[in-house]
Amino acid sequence: MNSDKIIQLLVSLAAVIFVVACSKQEPAAVEEDPAAIVEDAVDDTVVDAAPDDEDETLDVIEESAAEPEETGDEEIILARAEEPAANITFKYQEGKHYHRLVPSQPTIGGADKIEVAEFFWYGCPHCYDLEPTINRWAAEAPANVRFVRVPAMWNDVLQVHAKLFYTEEVLVRNGSIVDAEGFRTAVFEEYHGRGNRLLSEPTIKRLFARYGVGDEDFDKTWSSFEVSQKLRVAADLARRYSIASVPAIVVNGKYRTGGSEAGSYPKMIEVIDELVIRESAR
Repeated sequence: MNSDKIIQLLVSLAAVIFVVACSKQEPAAVEEDPAAIVEDAVDDTVVDAAPDDEDETLDVIEESAAEPEETGDEEIILARAEEPAANITFKYQEGKHYHRLVPSQPTIGGADKIEVAEFFWYGCPHCYDLEPTINRWAAEAPANVRFVRVPAMWNDVLQVHAKLFYTEEVLVRNGSIVDAEGFRTAVFEEYHGRGNRLLSEPTIKRLFARYGVGDEDFDKTWSSFEVSQKLRVAADLARRYSIASVPAIVVNGKYRTGGSEAGSYPKMIEVIDELVIRESAR
């Protein structure tokens, strides 16, 4: 094989690696190495996460229902299913760059805005790489767009990190954590930069304490009904959206895309923008 062919093969291989996502088939996490963790060593036994009980999964309204079902602090609304305006030409193709969910599925918020949901995992290196890009996009998103993050939950480790995320979300809303983006960045850095896999409640509690969250405030939120409810909603939506890898993006409960489908993360952002235009044209 000559040098030109070798270079071409390496470039192709690099392109494939770039768009690979963290999937259910990948190992969730390596064993935590106490020597790699800067904090004091603790017993990193995985804590109990929200039960994945089919009976406890939230029911959602059917497409023909007149009123949304009440689900505590979370309101799940079925996205509208009208077709986009016929006079708009789109660059990206259904079935290639994104997939349409049939039938349309529920969203977390109301129908007043177009919901863009990012499914992620703190331990996924691809989610870590995407974080600055998706943050910039969310900061500049149109006024009719609501951006939400939804943690993936397909095994015990991800369920613990999902519980961390929703504890963080509630404490941000309550004002206990002031810098939401800074805290989220710290979680990514803790996992990917310091080797702290954040697998136990004491380890996670110490991270929150560094951001001024007291033990009582953390314990109350970590074990709260609100966090448990959010975990059930996240698990139900992941099932309805057929989330098998992260990062994944779902637009308005109708369209699912990701780096693998779009070809790269910059193109994925373009796909999101195009899908938002589709929904805005209704």
